[in-house]
Amino acid sequence: MTKLFQNSLLQQKTRYQLLATVIVNIITFGHGIGVGWLSPTLTKIQRPDSPLEFTVNLAEISWLGSMLGLGSLCGNLTIALLIERAGRKFCLYLIAVPYACLWVLIYCASNVYFLYAARFLCGFTGGAGYVVVPIFISEVADSGIRGALTSMVMLSVDLGILAGYILSTYLAYHIVPFLGIIFPVSYFIANLLLPETAPYLLKRSQLNAAENSYRYYRNQRDARSEQSSKQDFEELRTAVLAQQMKNSSPLSYKDLITKPALKGFAASCVLNLGYQFSGVFSFINYMSDIFKASGSIVDVNTATIIIGIVQIVGVYTSTIFVDIVGRRLLMLLSTLGVGIGCIAFGCFTYFAQFLNLSDYNWLPLVLMIFICYVANIGLIGIFFLVLVELFPVKIRSLATSISVIFLSLLVFGTLKLFPLMLHYWGISLTMWFSAGSALLTFLYFWLFLQETKGKSMIED
Repeated sequence: MTKLFQNSLLQQKTRYQLLATVIVNIITFGHGIGVGWLSPTLTKIQRPDSPLEFTVNLAEISWLGSMLGLGSLCGNLTIALLIERAGRKFCLYLIAVPYACLWVLIYCASNVYFLYAARFLCGFTGGAGYVVVPIFISEVADSGIRGALTSMVMLSVDLGILAGYILSTYLAYHIVPFLGIIFPVSYFIANLLLPETAPYLLKRSQLNAAENSYRYYRNQRDARSEQSSKQDFEELRTAVLAQQMKNSSPLSYKDLITKPALKGFAASCVLNLGYQFSGVFSFINYMSDIFKASGSIVDVNTATIIIGIVQIVGVYTSTIFVDIVGRRLLMLLSTLGVGIGCIAFGCFTYFAQFLNLSDYNWLPLVLMIFICYVANIGLIGIFFLVLVELFPVKIRSLATSISVIFLSLLVFGTLKLFPLMLHYWGISLTMWFSAGSALLTFLYFWLFLQETKGKSMIED
């Protein structure tokens, strides 16, 4: 009970850390809406009574999906160049602009290239946000609640995906952009409340601003807490200075090939490959098509919304337990569960071709609920938390950016190929491929993944 209270997000000293997390995650919620918007919208714009002046074919659908990856790649590269030079706050402001533009493009779409550009900007927002938001949160959060706060990134994305599913299912095509553009505007205004992170300001030798930031995020601004605040801040300053002395030499390629760095890159590579080749992100983007291919009797849009709710429950589960049981156990349970669930899904759809399984055609929905739940307790829910914590301090920003660039390339490839795999391989073989990828990831994590719970963000 004592540990649960110490790690509570509702303590007075962590109140502003929670507020900052909620504010910066407005944009990840908005990104989720952009991701979730696609699946039900594809159903609408493929019909003869499309709300647009054009319809889309299979090749265009695969490009619509994969443009997210190309946009994410550009967002990663942009933030990699700016995050240490311009600071976390500037990067947070920056990502509001492309997100606002994507809804303008969706509203004005007169051909499929408008939608390509909108998906590209959606990917740019996500690729940039997935780098800067976890780093920002990890630098303002106490170590005891860092896991819970950082996992809120994917919780807000999943909430946004569910909202995107619902809005694009039940509202007219041209109404959704008016609602979507509210989020970048409110996000930009709300960010005016937040100071830059103390570790970044200390690296820039801005001591007064760093101390004010430190006291703000720990709610230590009254006279009674001033002495304790100064002591805590001095400990932080000493740790940052010691780390700077240790890493005083300019960053070079040799820093990327040290043993801790290579172990971090190996783990991040497997994490990225497992996340994408297990198919869980592709499932989110093409959920309606999966349910069509599985023969489920449940309305595809209703099933998609149910899955959106399950994702939120899964990520919320990871938020509760990540700082209690640790990262490694959640990742092991998640990858094993996805592997088993995808095998079962593939077996059902395979045998349904030869046997009368109409009495069990509710099973694809149940299996997809299971797959998405276990994916979100680990592989999705704490993906970026684990990614940030894998690397030594000196290379953390660069290595995280490199890893997310690799992720973006994988996103482009998997979202481009997934609808083609469904069409040419069939649902069963596609699900078995996903299962094999998830189980190989489980095996690597079981043998090699290190626990990072409680790891310092300013010391190796």
